[in-house]
Amino acid sequence: MTADAFGVGDKVMLVDGKGRKYIVTLADGGEFHTHAGFVPHAALMAVGEGAVVRSSGGARYVVLRPTLSDFVLKMPRGAQVIYPKDLGPLLLLADVYPGCRILEAGVGSGALSMTLLRAGAVVTGYELRPEFAARARANVAAFLGPDALERYRVEQRDCYDGIDEVDLDRVVLDLPEPWRVVKHAAAALRNGGILVSYLPTVGQVAQLREEVAGSAFALAHTVEVLQRSWHVEGQSVRPDHRMVGHTGFLTSARLVRG
Repeated sequence: MTADAFGVGDKVMLVDGKGRKYIVTLADGGEFHTHAGFVPHAALMAVGEGAVVRSSGGARYVVLRPTLSDFVLKMPRGAQVIYPKDLGPLLLLADVYPGCRILEAGVGSGALSMTLLRAGAVVTGYELRPEFAARARANVAAFLGPDALERYRVEQRDCYDGIDEVDLDRVVLDLPEPWRVVKHAAAALRNGGILVSYLPTVGQVAQLREEVAGSAFALAHTVEVLQRSWHVEGQSVRPDHRMVGHTGFLTSARLVRG
């Protein structure tokens, strides 16, 4: 067994020869099965990250620990998630740092929660649907470990009715009508705090920006992130025919009470 070997309960990602990814949670006596045969979990626990294993049918798999991006795309979900291409820019727009106190409204399946927590934030979530709140907490614990729940509290409540927390550093919204939260965010944030909203349509963005313009927030900014991969094979180098285009708009603003 190598020093960096996996253990029971660890998440392992297997990547096959066609680049397909499979994430499994290791268990005593467990087996990973596909049409190409099976791999005993014991075989995975006997190797380190970056090793290669073969299934009973001879299929080759590279063994890795899943990244946050890998897990977000594969994790159990009840609600649509914010995709990795938007999660990275959102972290910078919100300027998240260790110890940052964040109110997140609309936690969904927990993709954004995991991203904020991984950056060291202390997150309070507001979520209307109890099954989504439970799923988010389960996903956070599954990827970041149960200790992360010490910095993560989810309340079943409606952010449109108000925010109880005060002196927050950030308010991050994944809600269909974030303009209804602008006044609550202004009361809950410290001066200089940041509001960030994720929205799918430009009509929603326009309504949010109109509300922000009439508030104590300044420096409003809206961006859309487009992602295009490239085909690189020998001398054949060109953009891929398909790209990840529109998923949502990110709007940020800073509280300036004067």
